[in-house]
Amino acid sequence: MADAARDLRTAADDLERARERVETVGETQLRRCREAYRELLDLLDRYEGRATGSGDFKAFTEFQGAVATLAEDLDEDLPERETFEAVDDYLQQRRLSEADFETARRKLEPVGDLVGRLDEWERAREDYADARRAARRRLDELDERVAELERLRRLGDADLDAPVDRLREPVGAYDDAVREAFREFRSDAPARELLALVERTEAFPLVEFTPPPDDLLAYVRDHEAGTEPVPTLLEYADYSASKLAHYVDDAAALQRAVATRRTYLRNLDAEPLTVGWPPPPADHLPWLAREYRRVVASFADETVVARLRDVRALADREDYERLRESAVARAELTDEEHERLASGAVERDLRAAREERSAIEDALAAHDPL
Repeated sequence: MADAARDLRTAADDLERARERVETVGETQLRRCREAYRELLDLLDRYEGRATGSGDFKAFTEFQGAVATLAEDLDEDLPERETFEAVDDYLQQRRLSEADFETARRKLEPVGDLVGRLDEWERAREDYADARRAARRRLDELDERVAELERLRRLGDADLDAPVDRLREPVGAYDDAVREAFREFRSDAPARELLALVERTEAFPLVEFTPPPDDLLAYVRDHEAGTEPVPTLLEYADYSASKLAHYVDDAAALQRAVATRRTYLRNLDAEPLTVGWPPPPADHLPWLAREYRRVVASFADETVVARLRDVRALADREDYERLRESAVARAELTDEEHERLASGAVERDLRAAREERSAIEDALAAHDPL
């Protein structure tokens, strides 16, 4: 695995060296020199095929004139100005060959090496920015890693012999009761009433029903078939068009709205209203129970609501978190995780992750963004 802190420090050092090499000459001076260097290379490339030998005399004179003008226009203090002038002098011959163009390029190599400092600096800036981004990404990964290892360590400290049935029994009793109540409601209530209830749960963020599709909701609201329960509508959806015409006023509308939504209707159950096992943390359970009660009370009898109150009361137990941690540990810790906890591997990994995270934070603090 890459060492993000080391890579960032290395990139910072490379950037500083590159910056110093540029400042030794001067950034502005180097940029002017690079512009002239590139312009002269471009002239060599464009005219090499036309200004050589005894070919295009016009191109030959144009080329020599352009090179002379470039050399004459150079600032007196331009780095490597003498090299440009030397190349100009060399190219002012009565006849030029391809070898002369290659010689001119070789004579320009010192200029290329000098202006290469700018390229080196620009690459170093990009590498440094990349290294900072990589360090930030690694820091996010380590935050998640540390949180997971701390969770494992916490679960490893849980009392696996704690009497979790004190929580399991009321939670299980409520979950079973609400499932049965919802099954009855789904079987007997008009589909428009059931789907209206599901639609209203969008006001309760902790009740995670999938909202009814708009076309299905519109159909059960606007057609007489919406007074039938969901199982009946699903049965209708399997009828042929001719048979369906005996049961509904618009067979095609039912096919469009219901037949295409079979999966949604078949999967509609009480799971979004169950607490589940292991139960949520104590500070979350009261909010969950509060939203569940607003929904459950609209279709279930008082015994189901009473069981939900029993679940809500669990959060007030002094031993709730201890019992819950035991339940979570039993439910979530794998055999491998038990072994890693027992061997000390989790503690070692946690220490290493924290040290790496600290090193990256120090490196980011020590080296400013561009």
